[in-house]
Amino acid sequence: MTHESVHVPEGVRPARFRPSAGAFSAPSVSLDGEWRFRLFPEAETGADPADDGAGWDSLTVPGHWQLAGAPDTWPYGRPAYTNVLFPIPVDPPRVPRENPTGEYRRTVDVPAAWTSGGRVVLRFEGVDSWFEVALNGQVLARSHGSRLPTEVDVTDAVHAGENLLAVRVTQWSAQTYVEDQDQWWLSGIFRPVTLEHRPDGGIEHVRVHADYDHTTVTGTLRVDVEGGPARVTVPELGIDAAAGEEVTVAVEPWSAEVPRLYRATVTTGAETVGVDVGFRRVAIVDGVFTVNGAPVKLRGVNRHEFEPTRGRAVTAETMLEDVLLMKRHHVNAVRTSHYPPHPHFLDLCDVHGLYVVDENDFETHGFEPLGWRGNPTDAPEWEPVLVDRVTRMVRRDAHHPSIVMWSLGNEAGTGRNLAAMARAIRDLDPTRPLHYEGDWSCEHVDVYSRMYATSEEVALIGRGEETPLPDGVLDARRRAMPFVQCEYAHAMGNGPGGLSDYDALFDAHPRLMGGFVWEWIDHGIATRDDDGTPFSGYGGDFGEELHDGTFIADGMLLPDRTPSPGMVEMAAVYAPLRIDADPARPGELTVRNRYAFRDTAHVRLVWSLTADGEELAAGELDETPLAPGASRTVAPAADLLDGVDADPRAALWWTVRALQRDGVDGDAAWASPGTELGAGQLLLRPAGPLPAAAGNAARTEGGGDSAGTRPARTDDGGFAVGPVRLDRSGRLVAIGDRAVAVARVDAWRAPTDNDARTSWNDPIGDAEAWERAGLTRLHERLDTADVDGEALVVTGRTAGAATDCGLAVRYTWRPVDERAVDLTLEITPEGRWPGSVARLGLLLAVEQPDAADVMVDWVGLGPLESYADSARAALAGRWRHTVAELQTPYTHPQENGARRGVTRAALDLGGATLGLEAGGVTVGGRTVHGFELTARPWSDQALAAAAHPHELAADGMLWLHVDAAQHGLGSAACGPGVLPNARLVPAPVSLDVRLTIG
Repeated sequence: MTHESVHVPEGVRPARFRPSAGAFSAPSVSLDGEWRFRLFPEAETGADPADDGAGWDSLTVPGHWQLAGAPDTWPYGRPAYTNVLFPIPVDPPRVPRENPTGEYRRTVDVPAAWTSGGRVVLRFEGVDSWFEVALNGQVLARSHGSRLPTEVDVTDAVHAGENLLAVRVTQWSAQTYVEDQDQWWLSGIFRPVTLEHRPDGGIEHVRVHADYDHTTVTGTLRVDVEGGPARVTVPELGIDAAAGEEVTVAVEPWSAEVPRLYRATVTTGAETVGVDVGFRRVAIVDGVFTVNGAPVKLRGVNRHEFEPTRGRAVTAETMLEDVLLMKRHHVNAVRTSHYPPHPHFLDLCDVHGLYVVDENDFETHGFEPLGWRGNPTDAPEWEPVLVDRVTRMVRRDAHHPSIVMWSLGNEAGTGRNLAAMARAIRDLDPTRPLHYEGDWSCEHVDVYSRMYATSEEVALIGRGEETPLPDGVLDARRRAMPFVQCEYAHAMGNGPGGLSDYDALFDAHPRLMGGFVWEWIDHGIATRDDDGTPFSGYGGDFGEELHDGTFIADGMLLPDRTPSPGMVEMAAVYAPLRIDADPARPGELTVRNRYAFRDTAHVRLVWSLTADGEELAAGELDETPLAPGASRTVAPAADLLDGVDADPRAALWWTVRALQRDGVDGDAAWASPGTELGAGQLLLRPAGPLPAAAGNAARTEGGGDSAGTRPARTDDGGFAVGPVRLDRSGRLVAIGDRAVAVARVDAWRAPTDNDARTSWNDPIGDAEAWERAGLTRLHERLDTADVDGEALVVTGRTAGAATDCGLAVRYTWRPVDERAVDLTLEITPEGRWPGSVARLGLLLAVEQPDAADVMVDWVGLGPLESYADSARAALAGRWRHTVAELQTPYTHPQENGARRGVTRAALDLGGATLGLEAGGVTVGGRTVHGFELTARPWSDQALAAAAHPHELAADGMLWLHVDAAQHGLGSAACGPGVLPNARLVPAPVSLDVRLTIG
């Protein structure tokens, strides 16, 4: 077999299950560490496997050769990113002659006892993409399946003492055509390697069957063992049985909510292995996905394996960090996109509680642009290879209770080999449903799966009203299946928007079993620019011939694993305790327990009363636990506001938070006391109106005007209105002693990754619509500036070149006193618009050398950014951040940092304070509380022009957006755009705001 062969691996053993670390008695030696290494340009390296590699370089295993060394000195090529397109000519099974190939060498000391009986086995957990194994100069095996285990029996080639291990790894092989997953192309031995002694009469393989019957509260255990006669003991349950024997006992079941495990010991006379057993039953009942008899919603994420300096060579510490972050953000399910993960990750899912869709290492997406011609999914010669892949996955992983579904693969089209893979899995494990999104007929699977279906289509599917299939039998079969969004809410850049809309649908329809957000983490590779400045690289940053740019930066986590605002939003949407205001029940909040198995005995409900974010009172609701799925209403005490001493203009909010109780779940690493499990608010009293401007009431007894209470002409022909100065055309030029470089209406933003792409259902993308409407090149013409009684009224038009789309503008400035002025801004769209608008409001650029350090103290939604379709995590309160802290450093710079519902904001300019206070906002006739505030140390144009965050530099201005409204986020980068409930269309708006200098 060569690297261009489509045959199954040769010279290898059937991969056995992998016990968790330390759970087996047979000796083994880790071969991780430094190996001698040399990279050759072609697969025919000419290197002798008997050559020990003396004088070669050193390379760390596990690892990828492209990422070896410092980011600016990578000696063995560069990472490359494509999503769909193959980076090689599509000519299966052949690959280019230019095929970087790594030769690995290391010596292995084998104890003499290992050679006097039993077998000696090499185990590779993951090698990308094809490899050949030799020991002491003898070629023993050739294998493939980059994210699958390979075991090589080296007994006949090994001897006591020092042995030379040689491994040849090619970057490209025939297997490249079935491993076209959306990720970096990275090569090498990237998962652990071990040398193991397999004793005569030992345990060759273990299959665990641990069923649970919720009606009898009993579990049935059977452990099948390949190898010598074995016994199975579970001391905690009093089980002592022969392998293959069924035993039924009373048990506590395993679930993601309560991940109860029992330690089983499997022993022969020669070997002992420990296995964590979780009793649970996964079933589809009347079209509903259930675990242990209860309907379960999967609130999941898709997870690639990735570290910014190590690629897919993830460490145990990173795996634990991922699992704990998922739990703390209320994720209960993970799809292992698009391959079986490192096996230790599944151990962690068992222990901490995550439902897992274990996905086969199979994707042929690059054939789609070719009309799927030559697709291995439908090629008979590929059947043994694909069946081998699913077989190795199931044999390795089936003992994990966390796995609730098997997936045949991803984006590989349709064909005869799907049926062969499905049969192979069912022969090994008939207890779990099968998943595969690519075949919408669902002929070979047990759940109906889609990617990025719109909320409208999901609602139809939930009601069983989807478009029927032509084949009536298949249509009836599919309608009896639960529905899952295996990918949705594409989290690229600033987003996703609309996550709450999907979640509400999942809750409303029993058939909808939930979904998996795409995806967990931005795959930004740690690198440096020419000056040594570190940054996270994406497609195109490494000189790739073909690449898919920023599409690799599509995660809930930034590359350094900092949760993005989207992650915090997801946590609020996924929260197990939903606390919502119900318009039908004014003055009350509904608390709903969304756990499938837990009551709320572990939850404290604490409340607080705040006035513009300042706490006035607090307490705890004394409630009996809610059963799974139950709900109740809670309300503030009737006399809560009696005697409240608060500014009569302040908004009063009653906030209820569900918090993890002290002393409960103490052994759960993620569940520290005080962890928030849900939150909601009631507005008890809205913010009062601003005090009236002084006007005529402020005239002095002598008949004159108090200073600043009427617009006045300045010496240069301009105007002074309270603390602001305007030039003769009516353009704002100063606020107090601060020069204003830009002051105009704005309707554009630096496009998000979602804005920049066209959704699957729209004729053009938002950013293109804004470009066509001229919003990228807005200029404002002021036509009139006249004093009208006690106000200065300025009119004009804002528009861009080459379009008749424009905005009629009217500024009405009314002085309050020498320190404050009221502005009413009216914006009326004119002309025929091609689509949405990004924002409608006022843009100011105020002279401020240290703008990044300016402290912003605001009352409104926070603490993180929020948008019209991403605001579940935002709570009304009082918050303080510097302008620098208001920015979200997305891997690809774009619109970020907006704060909605702002009723008051104070910006400390150093020696002066700029106050912004809402007097009212109307959007298209609809009143909105507060305005949207964005503050930056650079312009939107600079933000849009930057390719990476480190390219942004403060320009000496404080850039402020005070918006009546802003367009939502959506997830058009892959899927639906902004939904109508968050879409900003050209319509009249008005904005009333008070500017104060202090």
